[in-house]
Amino acid sequence: MSESVRIDFEVACTIEHAFAIWTERIGTWWPPDHTISGEPTAVVFEGRVGGRIYERTGQGGEIDWGVVTAWHPPDQLGYRWHLGVGPEAATDVEVRFIPLEGARTKVEIEQSGWERLGQRGPELQGRNRAGWESLVPYVRVAMEKGA
Repeated sequence: MSESVRIDFEVACTIEHAFAIWTERIGTWWPPDHTISGEPTAVVFEGRVGGRIYERTGQGGEIDWGVVTAWHPPDQLGYRWHLGVGPEAATDVEVRFIPLEGARTKVEIEQSGWERLGQRGPELQGRNRAGWESLVPYVRVAMEKGA
């Protein structure tokens, strides 16, 4: 159960652009069906250690998803992630942006800390792997658009 979920993919853009899309423009690519409200008016990623990651609802409420634990633009960021499970069961997400030749970037996602979820760990680990895999096409399009 303690094995990390690892996903990686390449995009046709610089690491600076990829990092900015992931953090500053997350609301443009994060699909509504991967949120708590299902209809957020915004998804916000506060770009600093201690910054919140949250969705803003149509009624003006805010639903926390996590907190930023590492902020090293444009190479790496980390956060405690508790979308749908609550902060007491947060996992750790690290996203690395690696420059490749020809203004391409490799994006590596690693999510760990499944042991904090107790008996639900294996189920949520599988759901999160599927969730990340379903998000890759959305973030890839966003990163390559206008790159």
